[in-house]
Amino acid sequence: MSESVKFWGVVPAAGVGKRMQSDRPKQYLLLGDQTVIEQTLFQLLEANCFAGIAVAISSEDPYWPTLPCSQQEKIIRAEGGRERADSVLSALNALVGKASDNDWVLVHDAARPCIKVADIHRLINTLKSDPVGGILALPSHDTLKNVMQGQIVDSVDRNRVWRALTPQMFRYGVLKKVLQLAAEKGQVVTDEASAFELNGLQPKIVEGQPGNIKITRPEDLILAKFYMEQE
Repeated sequence: MSESVKFWGVVPAAGVGKRMQSDRPKQYLLLGDQTVIEQTLFQLLEANCFAGIAVAISSEDPYWPTLPCSQQEKIIRAEGGRERADSVLSALNALVGKASDNDWVLVHDAARPCIKVADIHRLINTLKSDPVGGILALPSHDTLKNVMQGQIVDSVDRNRVWRALTPQMFRYGVLKKVLQLAAEKGQVVTDEASAFELNGLQPKIVEGQPGNIKITRPEDLILAKFYMEQE
């Protein structure tokens, strides 16, 4: 791999987090002595591998400018979108003129503050020569069911099912292209890997850690604090 290839972070952070039943978006709730998004960005910066990190923030967000990390030299603010894919694409556009098509982009959820630096490094080392890219994920240990109208149709072979995590790592140029194509076609993209799947590409799986949870509900904050205290 050429030494000129850089790594960039993208953090979509324009969500409102309605399921948290809070007075503010989940990324601005306190986790320890910092907000969730501060903890997340600290972990990404601690990895010491990013040329810059584009953070997609809602234009009506009153909290972001008050955080010290918003002034960090490697943080680039981008306009948040209505959906996750819109925010990621906006963040990629904010990197135009900085990132090259061959650079790698690692997209990470703002509400996953327990990501370990070792996992970031392992993802990069595993995928840096891969033709497509890939994601952190966990194999499912639960029995899964297909359900229609509240009734079980059949069981899913859990040996073939993995839970998608983040970061998700892809080349800048191709990632931008597949997200633009999905937007033009009105295709639903719930994560970056799904945009590649829609174009017949097969991202690789890199096993992550159970502690890399996404804070979605109030009880997740307690669990995230537990995982952070284990470090």
